[in-house]
Amino acid sequence: MKFSHFIKSFKEPMIALSNAPYRGGLTKANGFFFMMVHKNYSGNYREDCRRFEEEHNLKNFVGFMTAADVEKVLAVAKKGSVTAYVTAGITNPAIAGDEPPPWSPGTINIALVIEEGLTVGALVNAVMTATEAKTYTLLTMGYKATGTTSDGIGVFAFEGDIEWAGTATRLGINIGKAVRKALEESIKKWSEL
Repeated sequence: MKFSHFIKSFKEPMIALSNAPYRGGLTKANGFFFMMVHKNYSGNYREDCRRFEEEHNLKNFVGFMTAADVEKVLAVAKKGSVTAYVTAGITNPAIAGDEPPPWSPGTINIALVIEEGLTVGALVNAVMTATEAKTYTLLTMGYKATGTTSDGIGVFAFEGDIEWAGTATRLGINIGKAVRKALEESIKKWSEL
């Protein structure tokens, strides 16, 4: 099986806030990648991502993993200063607060690149807004789910003074629109595989 991936390099380092398995948390990043792994993957994710970064001559990248065929399910949508990069696989839909279904591979990865200067608080706000947009998209597409059991999200922006990225702000509206469009497209691609 040929594994596919996606690499996004930034022109200059950006601040990143994510739950990515590789270089997650709050950090500076030169870019991010979506790395495809086998559907029964149980390897050393830190070492495998480090090796991926090394093999592709990358440094200080944030790394996401998915069992979905990245080349076939990747969707990108831009609205204003926000670009959403999404890969979706929904074999394990879950509802926050309910007991999760038996584990099976399936992940929604969302990476938001915001070409504006944000505070750390605004990065957190952007994560909230993107998550709300993800849940709304799933519900409107007929999934009784708030996400999957292994979703990943990352927000990348310049360091700056914008303090808010919630649903009442222009930035938040652009985040919601970009995420909804990219996620819907990615889910459609995934469901046709």
